[in-house]
This record gives sequence, C-alpha cells and structure tokens, in this order.
Amino acid sequence: MSGGLLVAGTTSDAGKSVLTAGICRWLHRAGVAVAPFKAQNMSNNSAVVVGPDGRGGEIGRAQAMQAAACGLVPDLRFNPVLLKPGSDLASQVVLLGEAVDTVTAGNFRALRPKLAETAYAALAELRTTYDVVICEGAGSPAEINLRAGDYVNMGLARHAGLPTIVVGDIDRGGVFASMFGTVALLDPADQALIAGFVINKFRGDLGLLRPGLDMLHRVTGRPTYGVLPWHLDLWLDAEDSLAYGRVLGRPAAPHGTDWLDIAVVRLPRISNATDVEALATEPGVRVRLTVEPAELAAADLVVLPGSKSTVADLTWLRETGLAEAVTAHAAAGRPLLGICGGFQMLATAIHDPVESRRGSVPGLGLLPIEITFDPVKTVRPAVGTAAPDVPVRGYEIHHGYVSTADADLPPLLHHADGRPEGARLGAVHGTHWHGAFESDEFRRRFLTEVARSAGRHGFTVAPGTSFDAARERSLDLLGDLVEEHLDTAALWRLIESGAPADLPFIPPGAPPTT
Repeated sequence: MSGGLLVAGTTSDAGKSVLTAGICRWLHRAGVAVAPFKAQNMSNNSAVVVGPDGRGGEIGRAQAMQAAACGLVPDLRFNPVLLKPGSDLASQVVLLGEAVDTVTAGNFRALRPKLAETAYAALAELRTTYDVVICEGAGSPAEINLRAGDYVNMGLARHAGLPTIVVGDIDRGGVFASMFGTVALLDPADQALIAGFVINKFRGDLGLLRPGLDMLHRVTGRPTYGVLPWHLDLWLDAEDSLAYGRVLGRPAAPHGTDWLDIAVVRLPRISNATDVEALATEPGVRVRLTVEPAELAAADLVVLPGSKSTVADLTWLRETGLAEAVTAHAAAGRPLLGICGGFQMLATAIHDPVESRRGSVPGLGLLPIEITFDPVKTVRPAVGTAAPDVPVRGYEIHHGYVSTADADLPPLLHHADGRPEGARLGAVHGTHWHGAFESDEFRRRFLTEVARSAGRHGFTVAPGTSFDAARERSLDLLGDLVEEHLDTAALWRLIESGAPADLPFIPPGAPPTT
C-alpha cells in the first residue's frame, strides 16, 4: 500500500510534532513500514544526517525524533526544506540537508517553486519505499494569506491526496472556535480533505468536554478522533525552545543530598536548545531557561547555548546586562559552559564576515581563543573522547571555527583522530559539539566536576541514567497515548482509504486557490 496522512494544527505548537511521532510509533509497533515527513520546517533546532553522498546534512530535530519513533535512521527526505531564522527578516534555506541560500520574505516567493518541487519529489520517493508516510504540517493551514504558494499544509494535501486531521491545544483555550474556524476559512477543495480533529493537552473530566465535541461534529460534519491528555513527561526533543517552560521536564529527587541548579540563557536566536535536555534527565538536576541576569548569580552552572546569530545574540547579552552577569559568574570561579555559538561568545575576538557581516568584534574574553567565520558551513557527526578515555558522540553545525588558540589551552574533548575539540580554562568550558551530553558517562563526569566546583559536595550522579532510554520511554508513551485515547481504527481507515467523500462544506470558505 501507499497510505498517508497529514497532521495539521490550529496553531504552531498545537501538538503536531508529538501527535505525528505518536502515530508513527503506534504504526511501527503494529509492524507497518512507516516514515515521517515535513515538507518545510522553520526551526533552529536541527539534527545532522549523513546523506547518500556521505556528507552531513541538516533536518529538523522533530523529524529526527519522529524517525526514531518509526525505528528508522533519519533521512534527509524526511524534511527536505528547513528554514533557520537568523533574524526577524531573514532565514537560511537548507535544501535536502545543504545550506543553499539566505532569504527574506521578499525573495522567498521566487525560490518557493523550487522548494515545492523538491518537497513533492521527496514525498513521492518515500511513498514508494514505505507503506505509510505520516506528514506534519507547519503553523496553521488557515493562514489564507499564504495559501496560494503553500506546499506544506493543504497545498501538500491536495498535491498528494492526503486526508488531514487538525490538532488543537485545549490548554491555550478557544480550541473549538479555532477548529471550526480552521475548516471554515478553507476553500471547498481543501475542506474536502479535512476529515476530523484531535484535541491535545486536556486536563479534567472528559464528560464535561463531550457536549463540545458533539456540537463541533454537528456544525462541521467531522468527528473528533480522540482527546490526548496533558502529560508531564512529554518534553524531550522540543521542536522550538519556546515550547519549554521555565524549568525543563520534571526534575527527579537528587541521588545524593544536594540539588544542582543550571541556568540556561534563552538567547533570542537560540539554536539546538535540546542540548540541555540531557542534563535535565539527571536526578537532582534542575535546568531552567532564563533572561534574567539576577538568576545567573545563584546558579551552580550557567550555560550559553547555541545561536543562529552569534554576534547579534552577543550584542543582546551586553544590552541586557546578561554579559556582565556571565563574566561575574566566571570571575567567581563558578562553572560556565558554552555550546557552539555560546562557545564562540567566550572568545577574546570574533571575526565574522559571513553571518552578521560585522567584521571583528570583541567576545566575552573568557577563553584565550579567536573565532573566524567561514562561508562553508560545517555539518557533520562527531565522535571522540573526553580525557582519559570516555567515549563521546555528538554533531557539529556551525560557520565559525577556532582560528587562534593559546598553545597551552587544554581541550574539552578530542576527535576520534586525536584532534583537540573545544577548550577549558578553570571552570570555563566550551565546545562546538551539539548532543555531547547525551553520552551518559561524559555527562555524569561533567556534572560531578561541576558540582565539585560549585561547592555542591552532596550532589551525586545516579549511575543508571540513560538518555537514550529516556527518549525511548517518551516515544513509547506517545504510542501508548495514541492507542489508548484515539480511535485508531478510524485513523487506519483514513490512512488506507483517504478522506470520506461526503464531508460537508462549511461556509464562508476562502476563494478557491489557483
């Protein structure tokens, strides 16, 4: 068979990514050869995939997570178009894993036909390889100002004949109005593919919700396929850092007597914020994102995460007083970690004719290195060790590289071929490697050292914590929720046979697209 389904949403962060992953895990456990797909993603959270030519490429982090739900190694075709915002007005375009252009809203229109063609071809290939492809939309299909050029939501559904379900987040309020309005704003041909709804993040008595579900069915002629409950444990692999609350996850009680408090600076263009999720899986470790300088003073560890716009975010650090708080933290001998763009900010100087085009600017001066930006982007998996022989895996996505370093500066890590990676000076640490803290032994050793430097002598790592196992539990939980709370028989009929032929038109509808 060549079945398919589009999971659309009433808004961004309505639950499309997690519902897609849950449906994928349900089908995978049922023995179906299933793959995920998102025609275009806009996110600075990306994963590195090795393409057929052996080179590293990028896809959205959510599609890598969905691939894991399917039991698959990530494939560049799972997310053929990735837009990485570098500012409010411009985004880097990653096409089948490779950065090919930087666009603004003005010139994106000219590039869009090529992107659509690539996305359609990628989906067609996947549908010849897998029994089922579960597609995720982007934003909302009711963004009617963008419908004419859409190839991600109903444009994709129309092109590929995909039945579509709409998920809405009831935790935000207004879910019935947004679901009705989503359908009613679409033209007749688009509406004919909207088969029904799923409600996400419900808390309370389902009986109180039932009258609303029945009324929604009456006024739209479309059923609700189920109601997914709000769940504390669904926080790993966030599509966007804005999906996080102030504290990541649900910190377990410490293994020892002390807690470890980690403050992560929420940069305006934060990239791969998922790096700190691995730290948050450890019992007794509280990881919080903040933009408040005062909150850094009390932290045991401050983290400067990745950034899509290193120089611009460094300027923001200085304007907000956070740069002064970071340097004061380091001057007090308290642990500091910079990852990728955050590592680059720790340098004495940054030479950037590529990303910001600001030329040479001073860094925070906390590591005796200089960073130079190269037009060619480094995108590759990373394998190596932390001294003396602790295995570490990660991945690299960056334009900047260490062009000058103090000869006596010890590295934080080593590549498998022995080359140094990153740097450490006292309690200041930095690396270009994303995902390194998913390596359990390295994470435990690093946190033990941080606790000692911070004076948390009662903190003890839990020896059995496995990040990979935590991710698998999260994916299995998603599959369990789909099986328990959704009408999977009805979903299977949709996937196999398409949208019902008798779905009513809901006025007023938008004018037909051309």
